[in-house]
Amino acid sequence: MGKPLINTKIIQITSGRGPAECCWIVAQILKQFLEAVKVNGIDYKILQRETGIENLTLQSVTVQLKGTNLSRFLSQWTGTIQWIGTSTFRPQHKRKNWFVGLYEIRKSEQFEILEKDITYQATKSSGPGGQHVNKVSSAIRATHLPTKTQVLVMDSRSQHQNRKIAKVRLQEKVAEVQLEALQSGIKNQCKNHLTLERGNPIKVFKGTDFKKNTIVKNFKKQRYALKNELRNQLNN
Repeated sequence: MGKPLINTKIIQITSGRGPAECCWIVAQILKQFLEAVKVNGIDYKILQRETGIENLTLQSVTVQLKGTNLSRFLSQWTGTIQWIGTSTFRPQHKRKNWFVGLYEIRKSEQFEILEKDITYQATKSSGPGGQHVNKVSSAIRATHLPTKTQVLVMDSRSQHQNRKIAKVRLQEKVAEVQLEALQSGIKNQCKNHLTLERGNPIKVFKGTDFKKNTIVKNFKKQRYALKNELRNQLNN
């Protein structure tokens, strides 16, 4: 069996056009989300934060995730998230239901490097290993032509294996080089998320203690109730 495929995804938690309460919720959801990320062994990097007007609030936050089974993990989070509670900024406010969104950001094409844009050059390895290492040109220098980014790989005595490793490392290095371009592109994409869908939230939280009052919308109780109702009808 091969190793699990590690991939990268980028998500954004946003208050949309919501008021300060929604910005406070974004900050709270970020804490819950990152806890879940750590529990699932997923690496993360916060790419961008846009602070709210009030202290300790966020209009939006963008997070890069790296790990396995990201699609399965995000299926439990992606969508509208509801919080039921009293505003901490306006205690007399009648509204009790507040909404924010968690969305996956579409990858920029700039992150995809094509094989035709890469040149590989074999070179002699250097460093530990003495004469055995230097007898053959096993090291690989890979260059991404559009960005002029280079990596040198000498991990293996196999030129073929070093070539495969070089492509992966070149992909990662190009992604880092283009991070600034992504951050500016995120602002354009988030405009599509300003209007939040308030029906059928993926998660519902209650009260100021998010951790202890989480409700996950899996409809298990509803299905159980329907089964009991059907069973009672058959028995009558």
